[in-house]
Amino acid sequence: MHFKNKVVWITGASSGIGKELAIQLVKLEAILILTSSNAQLLEQLQLELNYPKIHILPFDLFDLDGIPNLVARAFAFQGSIDCIIQSAGISQRSLTTETDLSVYKKLMDINYFAPVALTQAVLPRFKKQNKGNITVISSIAGLIGFPLRSGYAASKHAIKGYLETLQCELYKSNITVSIVYPGRIDTNISKNALKGNGEQFGSTDENNQVGMKVELCAKKIINGIIANKKSIIIVKSERLLFWLWWFIPSIYYKIAYSKGLKK
Repeated sequence: MHFKNKVVWITGASSGIGKELAIQLVKLEAILILTSSNAQLLEQLQLELNYPKIHILPFDLFDLDGIPNLVARAFAFQGSIDCIIQSAGISQRSLTTETDLSVYKKLMDINYFAPVALTQAVLPRFKKQNKGNITVISSIAGLIGFPLRSGYAASKHAIKGYLETLQCELYKSNITVSIVYPGRIDTNISKNALKGNGEQFGSTDENNQVGMKVELCAKKIINGIIANKKSIIIVKSERLLFWLWWFIPSIYYKIAYSKGLKK
């Protein structure tokens, strides 16, 4: 896929990876639809980009029942969509034993049920136009568990199962599905993460401060979509942790315990 004059819909577009994807796709001359729950930030981004081919579509993805209508509104802008990149999500910073059930539900709603609902609503339209790409930003926590992220990891593991099944079912179609597994990325994800009582974590943790620059992460995602990759793994030193988890799990759990619980 090349992106010039292709219609790309990005959720979670007002910050982090989603925002940087919008910035880079403008340079590739895509036609953008940008969604976030924060309308003001979307408007600011539209002004910053100063690009005529942008539609903003504010929406709170916790409103799962409203997603079919949201999809109809998105398709109405240009009549079709070539690619939807689902970047909206929330992380977690709390011990399993100190996390309210309501927090687990919130994490599942935004990280699992929202992308499922979006995908379910988009698929019939993609099948009708006989083309389309669905890209979902998961996490390395969707491949391996890590301390303080029980609900986050569970939601990301869940969306992996759904999307990999979809990849199998669409194998002979012109609809492609890409799952992105970023490791530590230098964004505000930890600031917006949920504590066990549902409050925002509110600070940038050490993991994100030493993470990959978001500009490089977005570039790798775009290149992965162009190459039609089913899995786009974006990691630095986390690659070693994944290798240990796969081949020497006893060492992985020791490191994850000491690093993950370090205050």
